[in-house]
Amino acid sequence: MKLRDLDVDKLERAANMLKAIAHPMRIAIIGFLEDDKRLTVTQIHKLLKIEQSTTSHHLGILKDKGVLSSQREGKNTYYFLKHKNLTQIVDCLNRCYE
Repeated sequence: MKLRDLDVDKLERAANMLKAIAHPMRIAIIGFLEDDKRLTVTQIHKLLKIEQSTTSHHLGILKDKGVLSSQREGKNTYYFLKHKNLTQIVDCLNRCYE
C-alpha cells in the first residue's frame, strides 16, 4: 500500500501512534514487548527503573493511541503490542544511528 492510498482517518491514527511512540521511555517499552512478550506494569517499571506511576502514565498513552493492548488476568494486567510491526519502526530508527 502506498501513502497516497491511505485515507485521512488512517493517516491521523498513524500520526497519533507515532506521536505516542516519540518518547525514550515509550520506545523502551516497545522494545521490552518485542517477540510477543506480555508484561505487567510492575515488570515494566522495574526494567525502566522509574516510578510505577510514571510507567502507568506512559502505558496509558500507548494504549490510548492504539499502540498497546492489555488483558487482565487475576490481579495482574498484562500489556502487549497491538501491532507487532511497530517494532520495525524502532529497529529502523536504531539503524539510522549506526
